[in-house]
Amino acid sequence: MAILECKDLVLAYDGVTVAEDISFEVGEGDYLCIVGENGSGKSTLMKAILGLLRPVSGEIILGEGLQRREIGYLPQQTDIQRDFPASVQEVVLSGTLARGGFRLFYSAEDKKQAMENMRLLGIDGIAGSCYNELSGGQQQRVLLARALCATRKLLLLDEPVSGLDPVVTAELYDLLRTLNREQGIAIIMISHDLSAIAGAATHVLHLHHRVEFFGTKDAYSSSAAAQAFLGRDKQ
Repeated sequence: MAILECKDLVLAYDGVTVAEDISFEVGEGDYLCIVGENGSGKSTLMKAILGLLRPVSGEIILGEGLQRREIGYLPQQTDIQRDFPASVQEVVLSGTLARGGFRLFYSAEDKKQAMENMRLLGIDGIAGSCYNELSGGQQQRVLLARALCATRKLLLLDEPVSGLDPVVTAELYDLLRTLNREQGIAIIMISHDLSAIAGAATHVLHLHHRVEFFGTKDAYSSSAAAQAFLGRDKQ
């Protein structure tokens, strides 16, 4: 059963088409990697899924009772975000606000959920630490815990290992694999890291302003789209 389906999407900025003829679906428990060159429409597609960009045409269908506010999102980090002066617990707790509604205070349930997610990602011991004093890997765990406060169904991640060293990258991929396989959370991840595909991914969507390939990871490895992409990556 599809948790998300995109049909014949056309996406544009200021009247200029960025991507078109975009059709694919994500099932419960899928792990989809979106690959392609810079400027090929990957981040634009993610914004459309999040409801931050209205498609010119086509439709995005959420299934299995999923609502947009229940989608967890881990964006690319900026320097300003890395210097955010708040405690780990405060950052993680802010993820509960995605569920909507104006609240002056966090509820006991919000705080319980935040602590459970911090425990799950191994950061409960630094809950009182200042976010801007953490390492890059710790910050990504905090932001992932924050995203989990919004969802138990679907996570969207935009280049989550950008700027991280190989050891921390491997640890983050292990965490995502656990969330996908043991927690049953579907994942859509934009990545330039081909090892991400070789690892936990179940499906691949290759974009170059339109869908060059959509299918299983195994089928992608022998596709013309993959060979061309790998060839460009080695140049």
